[in-house]
Amino acid sequence: MIDIDVPDVPYRRYSNRQLVAIPAAVLLVALLIIAGWYVTTGAPVTPGIDFTGGTELQISSDQSADQIRSTFESELSVPVETVTQSGSSYIVTFQATDQSEIDQIQSVAKSSGYEIEQIQTRSATFSGDAQRQSLIGIGVAFVGMSVLAFVFFRTFVPSIAIVLSAFSDLVIPIAVMNILGMRLSLGTVAALLMLIGYSVDSDILLNNSILRRSGDFYESTYRARRTGVTMTVTSIIAMIVMTILSSRFVFGIPLLPQVGIILVVGLTADLMNTYLMNVSLLRYYVYEGVAK
Repeated sequence: MIDIDVPDVPYRRYSNRQLVAIPAAVLLVALLIIAGWYVTTGAPVTPGIDFTGGTELQISSDQSADQIRSTFESELSVPVETVTQSGSSYIVTFQATDQSEIDQIQSVAKSSGYEIEQIQTRSATFSGDAQRQSLIGIGVAFVGMSVLAFVFFRTFVPSIAIVLSAFSDLVIPIAVMNILGMRLSLGTVAALLMLIGYSVDSDILLNNSILRRSGDFYESTYRARRTGVTMTVTSIIAMIVMTILSSRFVFGIPLLPQVGIILVVGLTADLMNTYLMNVSLLRYYVYEGVAK
């Protein structure tokens, strides 16, 4: 593990309201973005073809991704969802499932001089089932995490601190997905599920150190933060490296850059939520609302 120097934070200088203000403000902004997206599009985050059905076309071309997108958009009435590079090839996705639309896509690809390597279609019915199962999976994971927190600590404030942190760790990356125009896919769902695990790990480490180990509140907080920040920052660095290497500028591995971005944003949010919001809630619990 990378040796990271974690400085002490002067928590005594700040009241609980000051500590919780930043994570609460960021969470509120994220919720407003998601709410606005839902009002505008009818979904909290735009689903990809994994959940709506569509067609994935793999072609080889010496043109750039922007040129390929422009070609299809000028010739087709079917919207182009994404154009990503995979090695020496490009993968172009369309929200099209009708055979007439698929035939039109193939015709434009051939007339534009693109070599078609592969074409796949996902039915709307199958994609709808995948969407339901993914949402159920996230819901079950979140509820299971919440039950585990309450069973483990058996008190309201420490348990709700874990739940609030995990909720914020999910909401903030989803808002960023909307801002960046990223679509929900099976890969991004897997990244969100991973964030629940990361969040529970760091929060239980903090709660357990403060409530169940020897030492005063601030000593226990520093001990947990030294370990937790080192683990989380190491993971963030690993995700940044993965995102860069899998981007179209290096190896061109589809999906992994999006997964990496979600994890980097979520892990960064977890640092903020754990060591600002959770510390303030735990300090309120330990000192019954009187910060010392």
